[in-house]
Amino acid sequence: MPRTIIVSLPVADLTASKTFYTALGFTSSPQFSDDTAAFMVWSETISVMLLTHAKWRTFTTRPIPPNTSSEVALIVSCDSREDVDAMNASASEHGGIGDINPIQDHGPCTVETSGS
Repeated sequence: MPRTIIVSLPVADLTASKTFYTALGFTSSPQFSDDTAAFMVWSETISVMLLTHAKWRTFTTRPIPPNTSSEVALIVSCDSREDVDAMNASASEHGGIGDINPIQDHGPCTVETSGS
């Protein structure tokens, strides 16, 4: 079984957040989803768990940061620069804030492995 990453996020509006992530290409999965949480799948190994504030508070007593702060940077791979731009535009059109930083193109990312 491959290792997976599930990023849990507190959200103020579960319905709007599901719409937002669906617009970015995530698929809603009924697994672990109810009226307090939505399990959104990006790939076989990466998912996002959207949690209402009340549900989030059942996992931690730490305060939910204000929406004006940045607590984490998530990097998502895309096949092309055009796909990156389309995802950023879709995020902006569905309630997100597009990347406020100047556009940078770091070129293709490759991972090299060597066998013994």
